[in-house]
Amino acid sequence: MYDNYFVSVVIAAAGMSNRMGSKINKQFIAIDNKPILAHSIEKFERCKYIDEIILVAKEEEVEYCRKEIVRRYGFKKVTNIIKGGKERQDSVYNGLLAVNEKSDIVLTHDGARPFVKIESIEDGIKGVINYGACVIGVPVKDTIKAVTSSENVHHTPKRSLLWAAQTPQCFWVSLLKKGYEMANQEGIIGTDDSSLVEKMGHPIKMIMGSYDNIKITTPEDLIVAESLLKDKDVFLKRGIFYGVD
Repeated sequence: MYDNYFVSVVIAAAGMSNRMGSKINKQFIAIDNKPILAHSIEKFERCKYIDEIILVAKEEEVEYCRKEIVRRYGFKKVTNIIKGGKERQDSVYNGLLAVNEKSDIVLTHDGARPFVKIESIEDGIKGVINYGACVIGVPVKDTIKAVTSSENVHHTPKRSLLWAAQTPQCFWVSLLKKGYEMANQEGIIGTDDSSLVEKMGHPIKMIMGSYDNIKITTPEDLIVAESLLKDKDVFLKRGIFYGVD
């Protein structure tokens, strides 16, 4: 709990892994001899403010997650493993419906983001208290071009106003449920969870995260992930703090 608020997290792990080109769910691929998904769950397991973890998996992978991820690595905070839906939005909603009735705050997280920092998780929880809804993210480094359907540049947005949204995304439970209920009623498909809350007119606060908090989607991302872990080991052996928990 945080300040007597019950905190839940829904971890979405029901993706198709099309861009990875792998025969298995990308979140079961091992980095540093541990599945990506296990790395992700571990961060929330270690966060003292998290009371429960709801894991959402493809229906045919629910038992695998139960035996090879949750039981094998001894995760005590995973209270339920829910089958996902057709789209990520459907999967998160399934998980949201399964949170404890005592839950006040809910975080949503991509199972393929194993490098989230515990500090960011805590900042997101505190952000809900202050703002009602917030998203962990980072300012973009590249110049972004908005293009037309024929791939001609339409305009160049001001870079200082652009952030890359990551997860966790953090909300009062009642607020996110309202966002999902509205989306379901109106047939809205959002690009992320916060976009559904935005459409209700509720402001979303951006909370500074870490550039290490990558989403592993392609084979190239696996190379980056291994590099991050290798660098972490080097720094730890030297007794130097490094930004990956």
